[in-house]
Amino acid sequence: MTVVREYDSSRDLAGVEDVERRCEVRPSGKLSLFTDLLGDPISRIRHSPSFLMLVAETGTEEKEIVGMIRGCIKTVTCGKKLDLNHKSQNDTVKPLYTKLAYVLGLRVSPSHRRQGIGFKLVKMMEAWFMQNGAEYSYIATENENQASVNLFTGKCGYSEFRKPSILVNPVYAHKVNVSRRVTVIKLDPVDAESLYRLRFSTTEFFPRDIDSVLNNKLSLGTFVAVPRGSCYGSGSGSWPGSSKFLEYPPESWAVLSVWNCKDSFRLEVRGASLWRRVVAKTTRVVDKTLPFLKLPSIPSVFKPFGLHFMYGIGGEGPRAAKMVKSLCGHAHNLAKRGGCGVLATEVAGEEPLQRGIPHWKVLSCQEDLWCIKRLGDDYIDGALGDWTKSPPGASIFVDPREF
Repeated sequence: MTVVREYDSSRDLAGVEDVERRCEVRPSGKLSLFTDLLGDPISRIRHSPSFLMLVAETGTEEKEIVGMIRGCIKTVTCGKKLDLNHKSQNDTVKPLYTKLAYVLGLRVSPSHRRQGIGFKLVKMMEAWFMQNGAEYSYIATENENQASVNLFTGKCGYSEFRKPSILVNPVYAHKVNVSRRVTVIKLDPVDAESLYRLRFSTTEFFPRDIDSVLNNKLSLGTFVAVPRGSCYGSGSGSWPGSSKFLEYPPESWAVLSVWNCKDSFRLEVRGASLWRRVVAKTTRVVDKTLPFLKLPSIPSVFKPFGLHFMYGIGGEGPRAAKMVKSLCGHAHNLAKRGGCGVLATEVAGEEPLQRGIPHWKVLSCQEDLWCIKRLGDDYIDGALGDWTKSPPGASIFVDPREF
């Protein structure tokens, strides 16, 4: 007999931690990635507007937590339309919004799999989604995780939707040089919100509450890169505000924000051979001893490590990818000061700025899989439509609260 109920922090913490420790997050050959939620199982969802965690419990007298699932709901952009009533001569593009639910952190104890527990957890979470007005539900999994893919696309009625890339770069012992041809400007949260709403509000998955994201204590800042020598890159006091900047932009520019995942959860790679560990440690020792050589080193990922997540990546112009590379260098140095092991981001598979994001292929996932399900008929801003059937765009906005 398995009972699914809401998570109770006063009695479920130890059981949830035990299941989390035994469940790998992303298998990769002979290596496996595990997560540590730092004693707070809802840390990855508590920053969303609405969230819930469920646990699966078995037994009569000796009860045991054998599974759990987390979910959250928010309003995001699912498309765009022309505003024919706009007063200007040119039609203005407006975002279409929908209430979107996200399933994450589905775990079932290895000793209790193939018993329908995962399916029961998903259906109970979807019931909560619909009770709270969610129009779509989506999940992120790996193409290689056939059990997860079969559960969602086979039993639960989800369909494959988007295939973004997760790009991961190690944080070296040395500081990364940022091009002297680029000026990096840090925006205050109000200005950053203005820039994102003016430039990215029609990007798929853009959160309507972007202000909550940018003002969150885990947000480490939004940074804009412009050519040094341009009117915006000539020193302090040269930033005119986002509205004016977008009205008269430089030839090329880029933007990204950084989120501190380190204070929410830690990761750990298990299954590495002694030889791999020795090689990794040797690269760190050499990099730390001779930092001026700028030799790439492998961080200590074989014990719990933290990460910073880059999101809201965008820009324009022929040198936009180079601007993004400079911003990633700046973000790397922030992560180094913060004691992180890796720097990560997730972008659309066809994102043109992807070539400017430094990453190691061995650590990255070039084809993550997002699956989506329509929970009910939706009527969005006067336009009837089905988001699940829409073609992918060049870019997506990945919410750091759900990474």
